[in-house]
Amino acid sequence: MNNNLNNLLSAANQIILGKDRQIRLAVCCLLAKGHLLIEDVPGVGKTTLSHALAKLFGMDYQRIQFTSDILPADIIGSSVFVADQQQFKFHVGPIFKQMILADEINRATPKAQSALLEAMEEKQVTVEGTTYLLPKPFFVIATQNPSSHVGTFPLPESQLDRFLMRIELGYPDQQAERELLSGQSRNELIENLVAQMSVEQLLTLQQTVAGVHVSSALLDYVQAIIAFTRQANQYHAGLSPRAGLGLLTAAKAWALMAGRDAVIPEDVQAVLPAVAGHRIRSGLGDSEAIVAPILTTVAVL
Repeated sequence: MNNNLNNLLSAANQIILGKDRQIRLAVCCLLAKGHLLIEDVPGVGKTTLSHALAKLFGMDYQRIQFTSDILPADIIGSSVFVADQQQFKFHVGPIFKQMILADEINRATPKAQSALLEAMEEKQVTVEGTTYLLPKPFFVIATQNPSSHVGTFPLPESQLDRFLMRIELGYPDQQAERELLSGQSRNELIENLVAQMSVEQLLTLQQTVAGVHVSSALLDYVQAIIAFTRQANQYHAGLSPRAGLGLLTAAKAWALMAGRDAVIPEDVQAVLPAVAGHRIRSGLGDSEAIVAPILTTVAVL
């Protein structure tokens, strides 16, 4: 593994205790040029994780608090008339940062949620017919409260599909919680974090991911997984072509993080719950339970 990346993961694990796999998935998502959805109850470290990653990667960071009255212009920006120039000038919104935390995204109305669709897919926004490019890299981490919480609006499938991965942090184990209770404030620790990687190095790693080798047999395995999700009775919706591409790219990033230049089936299996769990509708439970039939039924070719 890249030394800087290894140091970065170690530093992140000092902030978010006992969640090494979730941290690795979040970094994998960024290397794969995807976006991340974190679904969990308040107070388990979702915001802390996003802020820590921004500091460690040296990225510009902006938190946007989603509420029921937030408007698309509050996210994207708006045109303001400048009297002395007798023309409208576009004032950029908070989305024009390299890393965005869309906090409690499902507290906003569908209209406000839709303001992110073009940004996440095309890395640009269009206002009054003019297109504005977003910075590179551009990474959205959205947090979502459980749908049972008061004042939430479920994310439509089209919005969910824009997220390469969905993860849950969960409560810390006993040892990690003891360290949290007796240790230094997480906010203070984040303030003292030093970037372990430059934005230029991150962009290079993202390009390297694209060059990770994928064999014909591995592609057969991925296609078999995709086909199974579309045919199995327990799933109401199978993986789309975009989801299949995302699964492959995420597996490439996971392989790179493991120090390999080629994807193996274990890479696909490692990222599958996070990539597929929010896309294939099922009543089987959490992401691990949702993909369990895939992993037990689809043979490695």
